[in-house]
This record gives sequence, structure tokens and C-alpha cells, in this order.
Amino acid sequence: MKLKLTILLLIFFYYASGQTNVSGKVTDKKGIPIIGANVYLDGTYDGSSSDDKGAFSFTTTETGQQTFIVSFLSFETYTLQLDVSEMKNLNIELKEDVNSLGSVVLNAGSFSAGDNSKASVLTPLDIVTTAGSAGDYIAALQTLPGTSNAAEDGRLFVRGGDANETNIYIDGLRVFQPFLATTNNIPTRGRFSPFLFKGTNFSTGGYSAEFGDALSSVLQLNTIDEPDQEKTDLQFINVGLGGGNTQKWGNNSLSVNAFYINLKPYQGIVEQRLNWISPYESLSGETVYRHKFSNDGLLKIYGGLNYADFELIQEDINRPEGINFGLKNRNLYLNASYKSDLKNDWDITTGASFANDINDIKIDGANIDDTENSAHLKVKLRKRFSNQFKLSFGAEQFLNTFSEKAEIPDIDTFNTTYDNHSTAVFTEANIFFSKKLALQIGVRGVHNTLLKYTKVSPRTSLAYKTSSKSQISLAYGDFYQVPQPEVLKYNSTLEPQKASHYILNYLYQNNGRTFRAEGYYKSYESLVKFDTEIPEFDSNFNNNGDGYAAGLDVFWRDNKSIKNLDYWVSYSYLDTERNYRNYPNRATPNFAAKHNLSLVTKYWIQDWKSLISTTYNFTSGRPYNDPNESIFQNQKTRTFNAINFSWAYLISQQKILYFSVSNALDFNNVFNYQYSNTPDANGNFSRRAIRPNADQFFILGFFWTISDNKTDNQLDNL
Repeated sequence: MKLKLTILLLIFFYYASGQTNVSGKVTDKKGIPIIGANVYLDGTYDGSSSDDKGAFSFTTTETGQQTFIVSFLSFETYTLQLDVSEMKNLNIELKEDVNSLGSVVLNAGSFSAGDNSKASVLTPLDIVTTAGSAGDYIAALQTLPGTSNAAEDGRLFVRGGDANETNIYIDGLRVFQPFLATTNNIPTRGRFSPFLFKGTNFSTGGYSAEFGDALSSVLQLNTIDEPDQEKTDLQFINVGLGGGNTQKWGNNSLSVNAFYINLKPYQGIVEQRLNWISPYESLSGETVYRHKFSNDGLLKIYGGLNYADFELIQEDINRPEGINFGLKNRNLYLNASYKSDLKNDWDITTGASFANDINDIKIDGANIDDTENSAHLKVKLRKRFSNQFKLSFGAEQFLNTFSEKAEIPDIDTFNTTYDNHSTAVFTEANIFFSKKLALQIGVRGVHNTLLKYTKVSPRTSLAYKTSSKSQISLAYGDFYQVPQPEVLKYNSTLEPQKASHYILNYLYQNNGRTFRAEGYYKSYESLVKFDTEIPEFDSNFNNNGDGYAAGLDVFWRDNKSIKNLDYWVSYSYLDTERNYRNYPNRATPNFAAKHNLSLVTKYWIQDWKSLISTTYNFTSGRPYNDPNESIFQNQKTRTFNAINFSWAYLISQQKILYFSVSNALDFNNVFNYQYSNTPDANGNFSRRAIRPNADQFFILGFFWTISDNKTDNQLDNL
């Protein structure tokens, strides 16, 4: 018995002498104790939790160098490598996890649409179910504040900038001709099908140093990484038909879709103001291939091909017989991107895009053929040093060649060509001082070989969380853009145009309600001017133009107050003037209205199995120039009003009958006026109103989805 007791005592003293006590205290940066923090040695079962005073203590038989870990919700995990014998009376201060829910986000100047954005105000579904958009993401974005409603054009006009000041990207790579080919006063639409995209980021100003060559805005479109199932979509509408299919196998997937449009039958029923010789006809197709690698790398290859053809007699007050205009356009766009996580918290994004755009234009017997080839190559690296500091940097190359041949009967043949190449580098740091305060600071440098310039652009954004539901943000940036092809083909000695953005943003989000207000000021320098009506080979060009744009954008959305009702209201106030093109002095351009208002409502009626959507658009009178008056841009059009309506009825879960009408109340809208070149006998210049081709546009369609789960439908494409 004594022998057994002696052995047990020897074992007890052996283990007791081989144990080490680990102790300390866990607090936040203010010294407040953290209760219930997990405290342990990595790879062992030895550990404890902090008590109500933040203190902890436990014993271990481990010896030598060990990894000590402290973790707690909403705080960064603390790691310490130290000899166990020195792990006594430790004072552990945990840092807030700045990436946790409720932390501040850098959002000044941008509208995110996607479920993965903490500052998201719209989803992709919201964008394409907006009445009046007819499935065009560009038309839906025109219901957001900061945009001007130029319905005769169809492109994005942002905060006093013309449509050429906005660039569009797919998966971080430039799209060079993002809109369908058209002509004056006939609105265009985006080339790309919305069902390929998982989300968007629409920057109305102050955008990241990663992007350049745009004075006003950047729209980023992100394609779906991986489809959730195989399916087939079919569309039959009164102006065309289309279909799409998605297949999955292993780590691969392929999505293909095509659409054919022919407006001739429709225009034979609905009266048109234009004299169409050959109504608009187009055929387009898209495909996306995706492959996921074993290292979580993702390769996406996108291809799009579009062909369009039309001919008409354009009304012209100076030509009683009108102007015969015909256009054939073929556009090819290719995009390949790859992204992957690397070791040691590095990740890489790289890719290339290419576009080939060919136009065959006929104007009263003159033939104009132009070809543009463009490419974008890009690589971006990002390093996460900690939750508080992340750094990205990269480089990109833009290649652009343009050639044009103009044959004018009885005059001459003119050939124009140029190569416009540029190289850019950028770097940007995200610094999170806490969950409440964050800073983004970056710089972009670019060298252009055609205009022979090198420019450096600083960009910065600061955000502070004022409460658990609200925050304020500031942003500043300089932005440069080369002149448009209509100028470059005649002059390659100009400077780039410049804009500087100053932005103050307030954001409130709570339980399905979002309020956003943003004030801004934008100054323009070195805008291109010329002394002819349009750019011509004998025009005198210079960079003496300038201007400004200032305003307030307000957005309110609520999808909780009334059951099954989702609505948002957008309002923009814009004060802008510019001296550019052939303007004799600073003036407000025709595309810029002082007041823009949109009200979008979507109501789900369960008993009818229907989604009813309405959109009301209001734009105050836009300025135009009356040569009968002495002051330039001295008149304004009547206000623009339109109520758009759509009804999507679920025949069954995967079959939808759809009807929509634009300008349902048949408002008589006028976009601008054209005046004669010479006065009449009384010295007055006569005019004609520029109005829509038709006051209303009707769509009637049937949409059918065939999928594995038998529940998906195409409401997100309507």
C-alpha cells in the first residue's frame, strides 16, 4: 500500500513539475475587459476563456516555442509566438475587425448593385425589372441620381458630363463600343444581355485609381462566377426572339445566348415619325466559358458578336427632301480574365479584352467606312498585410488603331488613320483605422504615345461611421481623358481634357430602408474647342475650353413599410456650364437639365401571380440655342414627363407573359429644336422640333425557362 502511494505521489509531482501556468488579461484598445474571449495554444487542447474582468489562466504541459491565440467575435484574432515559460501576466489588446458586419465602407461617388456589397442600394434584379428599361441595364441606371435623362440618346450622361465621359468595364476590362450603333436622335441601348451579370458598380464620380480615361463616370459590370444549375431560357417578343442555354460539367460551365430583332413588323403597325427605308434589324450572340482551378483560381472567357443594319430619311429643316442615311455595323468583343488567391495573403487579377468595330455609313451618296481595333491588357496584384491595411497595384496597356475612308462623289476621297496607345500604372491603399474610420488613397500615372503626354492623377476617399446605421464620406480625384475619335482623326497635338471631383456623401441604411445624399463639385480644364459646326479637316482645334458642374443627388428606397411594395425615389439638382466644342462662351449644354426626378415602384400581387412595375420620369426644361435671340443657349424646352408601365404575369412558375408600355399617358415631349441655317425674308430663323420617333413603345412577350430545379424564371431579365 505504501509503495502504491509513493508511486502516485511521484507521478503527481512529475506532472506538476512539468506544467506551466499561462495567464493574462484581454481588453480592447480602450482598456475595457473582453468577457468570454477564447484563449488557447494552437494545436493543443490547452486553453480557457476570459472572465468578467478579462482575466484568464490555464496550465499546459507544452514546452518551448508555442503559438498563443486569442479570438473573439467582431475582433481580429490575436496571435503570439513565444516560449511557454514567458507566457505569464500577458496583456492582450484586441483590435476591432474592420471587415465585420457594421463597419464603415468607402462608397462616395458610387452605387453598388449586388448582394455582396455592404453599401448596395440596388440588386441586379432591381435593375432589369424597372419599368421602361426593356431589359436594358443602362436605361435602368438612368433612374439613379446623378444621371440626366437624354431620352433621344440612350447613353449615360452623368453630373454635367456628356456621354463620352463615361467608360464601361466587364470584369475589370474596358469595353470600347458598349452601345449599339445608331444615328442622331434615335436612342441606343447597351450591347450586353443583363442575365450574364451578377452585379454592377456605377461610379458617378471620384472613382478608384484603378480606372482612367473618363472625365465623369465608370460603370463596372461583373459576370457570374459560377452558374448554380443548367437551364435554358427562351424569349418571344413582338420585335424579335432569343434564347440561351447554360451547361455545367466538372469545374467548367458554358453560357450561350442569342437574340434577333426586326422592327419592320412593329413599325408597320405603330405609326412612326421617321421615314424608314429599311427598319432597324440586328443579330447578336454572346458566350461565357468558365473554368475553376484546384487552387481556387477562376478563368472566364467572354465573347460577343453583334450585327446591325438600317436605312432611313432623316428630317432636316435645311433639306426639304431630307437626308438619306444608312448604317451597317459589325462589332466583335472578346474578354478573358483570371483571378486567384496566392500565398501569404496575395491575390492576382489579370486579363485582356479586344474589340473590332466596323461601320459602313452612307449619307446622300457619300460612303464612309471606318474600322477601329482596340485592346486592353491588365494585371493587378493585391496584398492583405492585415485587416487594417491592404495594398493593390498594377499596370495596363491600351492599344487603339483607327482608320477611315470617306468617298464623296464629285469631290474627293479622304483617308484618315491614327494609332492611339497608352500605358498606365496605378497603386491604391485601403487603410482602416477602426470600424468607424477608413481611408483609401491612390495614384495613377499614364503615358500616351499619340499626344505625347504623361499625367499623374491623385485619388483619395475618406469614410466615417457616425452611428450603427449611418456614415459620411469624402472623395477627391483628378481625371484625364483623350479627345474623341472625331477630333483625333484630324488633330493629334492636343492635350488631354481634365476634370477634378470633390464629393461629400451621407448614407443611412436600416431594415430595408436606404437614404443617400451626395453633394459634389466638378471642375473642367483643357476641354477641346473648334471653330466649325462639327470637327472637320480644316477646323482649328485648341484646349482652351473649361467649365464646372455642381449639384446635389438624393436617393430614398423603402421595401419594408408596405407589404409586397418596393419603391425608390431619385432626385438630382444640377448647375453646370461649359465652354467647349464650338460654343462662343460658357453655357449649359442641351443634355443637362437642372432638375431630374424618378419614382420607381414594384408591387407583387400574390392572387394575380403578377409583378406590376411603374416608373415616372420628370426632367425640367433643357436649354437650347435660338439664333433669333442674341444670348447663346438662351431658351429651354418644355418639361419632360413619362410614365412607364410593365406587367409580368406568371402563367406557371417558369412561364411568364409580359407587357410593357413606355410613356403610357402619351406626354408630348420635345428634346431640342433645329433651326434653319439662313433667315427668312423677315430676318427670322425657322425651326423644327426634335421629338421621339414614336411617343410610345409597346412590348408584348412570352418568356419560358427550363431548369433543373423547375423554379427559376426570367423576372430578372424583364
